Amino acid sequence: MTLDIAHLQEWTGRSESRNDQVTPVPVAALAATLDLAGDSPRSGDTLSPLWHWLYFLPISPRAEAGPDGHPRRGGFLPPVPLPRRMWAGGRLTFHQPLKVGDAISRTSRIVSVDGKQGRSGSLVFVMVRHEISNAAGLAITEEHDIVYRDMPAPDAPPPQAVAAPQDAQWRRAIHPDPVLLFRYSALTFNSHLIHYSRDYATEVEGYPGLVVHGPLIATLLLDLLRRELPDAVVSGFNFRAASPLFDTADFQVCGKPSADGKTVELWAQNAAGGLAMSAIAMLA
Repeated sequence: MTLDIAHLQEWTGRSESRNDQVTPVPVAALAATLDLAGDSPRSGDTLSPLWHWLYFLPISPRAEAGPDGHPRRGGFLPPVPLPRRMWAGGRLTFHQPLKVGDAISRTSRIVSVDGKQGRSGSLVFVMVRHEISNAAGLAITEEHDIVYRDMPAPDAPPPQAVAAPQDAQWRRAIHPDPVLLFRYSALTFNSHLIHYSRDYATEVEGYPGLVVHGPLIATLLLDLLRRELPDAVVSGFNFRAASPLFDTADFQVCGKPSADGKTVELWAQNAAGGLAMSAIAMLA
């Protein structure tokens, strides 16, 4: 497939704005999905880091869904013709907390569109910057990396595995059953079929099972930090996906705080000890 990168780069600089409200039901639903005990969320409660992904949902008519379940390409995001689309990572700064009940706004802008050739074929990287505000001003700055890629050729060598660190101070096993993946898809209005249609994931995209959402893995990493350091205030979070995780085996979320207590290294690893996602959390 020949990519017209110059055409796709015409989307650079495009922006859109949305408004929403931090309502309590999605917060309670994600807490139940993650088996977090506690009282029902009330107005004024602080929203956990990354839980803003429950808002500004990509609501579009079902008739506009593409063959992968996502809305058809084009519009705000460039119409990249490559079949596989993944959330590759992101960088977030938390300037001030969002709270249940807040009216919030988000301005999004496409920062860059770049193409390259990888071992598995063509790749296109799209970076989107979001700025989320409440009545007090800017609350979150987020850079969101999206990667589009070709289907691997039948005779392509498997990606080279990277070993996860072995010096974790914290570990927690995660069982990524279809209920967890379905609930997270529903809460984030993510209709990508790789997360809930086993036939599509295995027969069309060639995965061994249902794919665990990248944002869910990132959320579970910060949930591990919250469980181990319940009073910590996260001021920033950078994460990068290394390899996908599937519902075919349990995985682990791991972490270790720095000696000075200013950062926490976090990662997810698959059942074979391979690195799935790496992250750094900055503490205030």
